[in-house]
Amino acid sequence: MSFVNGLRCRECGREYPKAPIAGCEDCFAPLEVDYDYAAISKALSREEIASRDFSLWRYHELLPLDGEPVIGRASGATPLIRADRLARELGIENLYIKNDSVNFPTLSFKDRVTAVAINKAIEFKLEAVGCASTGNLANSVAANAAAAGLPSYIFIPDNLEKSKVTATQVYGARVIAVKGNYDQVNRLCSEIADRYPWGLVNVNLRPFYGEGSKTFGYEIAEQLGWIAPDAVVVPMAGGSLISKIHKGLREFEQLGLLKNEVSTRMFGAQAAGCNPIVAAVKRGSTEIQPVKPQTIAKSLAIGNPADGYHAASIISASGGWAEDATDEEIIAGIRLLAETQGIFTETAGGVTLAAAQKLIKQGRIKPNDLTVIAITGNGLKTQEAVEIESPAAIEPNIADFERAIARAAAV
Repeated sequence: MSFVNGLRCRECGREYPKAPIAGCEDCFAPLEVDYDYAAISKALSREEIASRDFSLWRYHELLPLDGEPVIGRASGATPLIRADRLARELGIENLYIKNDSVNFPTLSFKDRVTAVAINKAIEFKLEAVGCASTGNLANSVAANAAAAGLPSYIFIPDNLEKSKVTATQVYGARVIAVKGNYDQVNRLCSEIADRYPWGLVNVNLRPFYGEGSKTFGYEIAEQLGWIAPDAVVVPMAGGSLISKIHKGLREFEQLGLLKNEVSTRMFGAQAAGCNPIVAAVKRGSTEIQPVKPQTIAKSLAIGNPADGYHAASIISASGGWAEDATDEEIIAGIRLLAETQGIFTETAGGVTLAAAQKLIKQGRIKPNDLTVIAITGNGLKTQEAVEIESPAAIEPNIADFERAIARAAAV
């Protein structure tokens, strides 16, 4: 049973039917899925959710499908890890890592959004699917399209990491490298969505696609024992994830599923070489001034973020803040997370951890705050960002081994 009334403009409130529509025809603002929350509240309880298989579909009343999912049935359900060793390094007491770097099938949080969007494309009987992407979304659309038996067209900037390109092509996707940055790629995709009967997940399927990100927030609350945390630190590219995590927590509160009120402060993280949302927050503004990306964190390299205004608004309204990280700080963040918690994250995770360090030092995150750091992608995707010397070879004898150990200890 679907609890979706239709679509509604986030700004002017104009209503639309359930259809692959990119944005409001009157004010050009994004569209949101409009749910019948009164009916959902009668159907959903903590006990009902807990009785279901652990995947993002355990929250299906709050997702925009009309029927059962065809693909992505195992997506979501990633671990929330208490990070005591990292917490000691950062000087706080109550830290958790929400680790979407082990999401199924392509090791990033994008598997949540594509599971919803591609199932919706199937319901709309669209001929093909695709996306504009800086890497993780490309991987996920290609994998889920292959599972659905749909052709996929993936548009990427021509300077994307080779590992992410390979991890898209392997699924048989049609990969089109575009000369330019993500914003130029995205503009091209908007024109393509108007001309072809395809579902471009972050263009004409965007209202449905974004709903998958809410499950990141749902899982945090459920895994904490139906409690909204004090602080969440989230990487920002287009700005949708931080907004949807906050929306998910608010929906749980509205439905009476939480044991506490949502007073969660949302903290955003960007690379210093692409920080338009951070810059807006620091100016005390919600107006986004586009930038030209120049950072190793290519998965966050969106200079004109579609949901930037909304992300900045959510951050400010929640009492949060935003910080950025240099390339050197990003690499240090990747290594710190790996060395303390055994989690290898991609560059976006390095951004998030480096920003969290700054927020803690600034006193914006307090030592006793229940804090969650969102890790959204796997380090195997961006290995080239972390330059580590190859180990020196030794002869196969104990004397050589002991000399090597002694040298290492002296460093």
